[in-house]
Amino acid sequence: MNEPQQQPIFGIEKIYVKDLSLEIPHAPDVFLAGEQPQVEVQLHNEGAVIGEGLYQVVLTVTVTAKSGDKTMFLVEAAQAGIFQIRHVPEGDLDPLLATACPNILFPYVRETVSDIISRAGFPPVYLAPVNFEAIYMQRLQQAQEQAAPKIEIAH
Repeated sequence: MNEPQQQPIFGIEKIYVKDLSLEIPHAPDVFLAGEQPQVEVQLHNEGAVIGEGLYQVVLTVTVTAKSGDKTMFLVEAAQAGIFQIRHVPEGDLDPLLATACPNILFPYVRETVSDIISRAGFPPVYLAPVNFEAIYMQRLQQAQEQAAPKIEIAH
């Protein structure tokens, strides 16, 4: 007799700010300059098992604003979530941790970053939506290209 297949379970247990930092190395001069900064945004996410069926995913956003070679501000926010994931096929777990979880965390980190920058006295920075699925597919493709055997032909 076949065992009934268990339904996949995906749930959010907790969403929290794991780490938050703000640096304004050239204050108060940066507030007097009135220049428009060049803003650079970097994203990083990673997932880890923290218990049976429990995973922590951390989405880290770093926003750097520069005017010339002077850093006006630097914000780093690590938004984390604890997710319950059970009865998911092994091949589906990595895409879930790399795409679904960051999609859930992104609105929270977006608000945190915007809020901390405006509280620091700067106009808020609104992060554009991110396609985590495309980023995941790009990483997969890069990993496949690096794993492919290199064939050299001697002349």
